[in-house]
Amino acid sequence: MSGNVANDLRVWELVRRYAVPRWMIERATERRLAGDWRGACAAAHIDVDIDPADLTPEIEDDLRHLAPDLLRWHLPRDHGGTHIAVRRELVLGGYGGAVLYAATPRARNAPQIQRLRLRLDRKAPGRYRQADPPVVREDWSGLRHLWDARRAGGLLDHHGPGGRLPFLRPDGVPLPEGELPTADPRPGDPAARSEWVFLLRERGDLDGAITAAGLTAVEPRGRPGAWRTMTLVRHGLATLDLSLLARAGRSLAGTARVRADVSSRHCLVLERVQGLTLSAADPRDVADVPVLPEPCWRTPDPLLLRAGRITPEELHPLVRAALFPARPPAGPPPPAPLAPVRIRCRGERHEARWRGGRLDVPHPAGEHERERALRALGGTMTGCFAVTEAWTSGRGGLPPALEALREEIFLRMEHGDTPGVLRLLEEGVDPRVRDGDGRTLLHLVYLADHEVLLPRLLAAGLDLEAEDGHGGTPLYRAVLHRASAGCVRALVDAGARIDVVNEGGWSLRDLINTHRYAHLYFLRDRIAAEHPGLGRGLPDETGGDG
Repeated sequence: MSGNVANDLRVWELVRRYAVPRWMIERATERRLAGDWRGACAAAHIDVDIDPADLTPEIEDDLRHLAPDLLRWHLPRDHGGTHIAVRRELVLGGYGGAVLYAATPRARNAPQIQRLRLRLDRKAPGRYRQADPPVVREDWSGLRHLWDARRAGGLLDHHGPGGRLPFLRPDGVPLPEGELPTADPRPGDPAARSEWVFLLRERGDLDGAITAAGLTAVEPRGRPGAWRTMTLVRHGLATLDLSLLARAGRSLAGTARVRADVSSRHCLVLERVQGLTLSAADPRDVADVPVLPEPCWRTPDPLLLRAGRITPEELHPLVRAALFPARPPAGPPPPAPLAPVRIRCRGERHEARWRGGRLDVPHPAGEHERERALRALGGTMTGCFAVTEAWTSGRGGLPPALEALREEIFLRMEHGDTPGVLRLLEEGVDPRVRDGDGRTLLHLVYLADHEVLLPRLLAAGLDLEAEDGHGGTPLYRAVLHRASAGCVRALVDAGARIDVVNEGGWSLRDLINTHRYAHLYFLRDRIAAEHPGLGRGLPDETGGDG
């Protein structure tokens, strides 16, 4: 398995583990079953921007059966990362000219990066709206099994007829290598045919895989660099399913074209021209071609199950029920109980445990004092002491178990999983952790529930003026990434300095004016009154984001 392919699976493993936590699924389901669709959306971090006066009985019926957590499970992700793909409008239904859609965040670095907005308007779906960068609408109205609880059982048919997923038995157990096809199987076994296509591509036979899927590769259109798209298909994107892509193409009417955006600069174009043709292009050269929703060409779950990276029980319960009804319900796993950490120290293996929010290493107090003195004199810490230093500084190596734990707590912060973060802290994890960019949990508090986490982190001794690797304080990062007024006020009220200036000489007032963050003008005006002339001195703006 190539590094790119392994990384693709690794990213989707993290998405499945952290992007839709179990508590979110349970709360959203409880509200949906109670008939409270707005409460279900709130539980799944979806903001509703719909005037009740615009609702018709048909729209309300669909909203009552909307499973917002299921929609979140199937969302397209930012290329190469776990964040939701930005600037998308996913059309869920049309109602006499009105269009119900879910809008993904407008920018990657924003407190709304993991939130959706549910809207209703009368703009036609399927084409780019004028914006820079553009906003694309994808038609999910025919993919109700991805968001409508009444249709979730159709997910198995989405992957193709045959009663099972590629590489898996009907009960979700991976097929042994000896039961996988060694030659092109009969057309009557769609799952085996999909397996054959995958296996050909894994062996490097991209042309054979394309042909076996029922497609005809044609010369790349557009920019000369379009061949790189095919390189991505050959050596990466393990979750790209050519068979599923071809199935979507066969549903096209006439000579219609659609495109699959496999990266921000590369796409595959599917077209009906004496059969189905597949070509590569730069998305900018085919901006008028409708985008094929990612679930129509990407299949992470079967491949994650095949690789043993997740189990059927760890799937979203509606997904598990559709694919493997005999398996018991569960959902993505919550944080596991913390195990002792084994650390190589002075030629031995020491066992460290989490106690009272600190990693307790088996060394007497005198050794701790000597190591601190050594560090103060510029010496190098080793063994257990080097590990505890790396945890709180973000510099230096960590044992694999601690590396995974650090990744988990920061991913839970980034995905707004406040209950998950709290559970880790209650288990005893040291909240003073820093990541490789030097960020503390305070630098990400604007992404989670600051009302809950900010007091907890401050009580644990985290520094409001701690700088990350780019010289930004938690308040600076919150302002830069358009945090809510409530979060910014909470940081200021807690004592965060408002006179900070970054390495380029930009003050908080400069940031607010440059981005026209009207909701933060209260802070801008205070800085102007208390620290006149600070930073670049950009003129105060009016209007803005509101």
